Amino acid sequence: MSTAPVPFSARLRAASQGAHAAAEGQHYVTALVAGHVDLAGYVDLVVQHHALYQALESAAEAMRDDPLAGPFVDDALTRLPALEADLTHLVGPDWARRSAPHAATLAYADRIRAVATTSPERFVAHHYTRYLGDLSGGRHIGRAVARRYGLSAQAGAAFYAFDRITRPKAYKDAYRARLDALPLDPAAEAALLEEVLLAYRHNTAVFAALARHVPDAVADADAGATEAVATEAVA
Repeated sequence: MSTAPVPFSARLRAASQGAHAAAEGQHYVTALVAGHVDLAGYVDLVVQHHALYQALESAAEAMRDDPLAGPFVDDALTRLPALEADLTHLVGPDWARRSAPHAATLAYADRIRAVATTSPERFVAHHYTRYLGDLSGGRHIGRAVARRYGLSAQAGAAFYAFDRITRPKAYKDAYRARLDALPLDPAAEAALLEEVLLAYRHNTAVFAALARHVPDAVADADAGATEAVATEAVA
């Protein structure tokens, strides 16, 4: 009895699950969602996002007419205007002069610029890693920061509001269907997966840089809980 082939999107998700979990499990992320990071620590995240989406959305413009990558370019996903509005609200109109991305963020943005305008499959890898995350766990983070800092989709947390995507689950299902329909040979599939894993490693490095905003007591407690879970798993 033959079995149906596993869709590419499912294989991609399974192969990157560990790297994805490592990024989401960073101290900064757990502390931010739990309300243990002050407003300056949240603003620092917005600054990093701006640098990353500036690189990614510039690449999207370059790839808009590409046969393979073009179908993923959707103005409903564009985040840069929302990020600039958030920074204006949080920092002021001179936010660009008063803030700067971390070295880990610059390395991530440089990688996007290096590959995402010349390799359609590597562009899709970065697009998938960021936007599907925004429409999934990113929405949970958005609700948490809005509560913690008294923000809204109109003031300070616009990045997390996709006004033109009214049914996120249906949108993500259609996105995965596009992934499954990609005409990729084995080498292109391998390149896309390799780039997804690299993107998650870059993202983890950005969160590690942001961990300076996590109070020591919170970081120590988080580390202790992680160690206890690991010990229990080994036992």
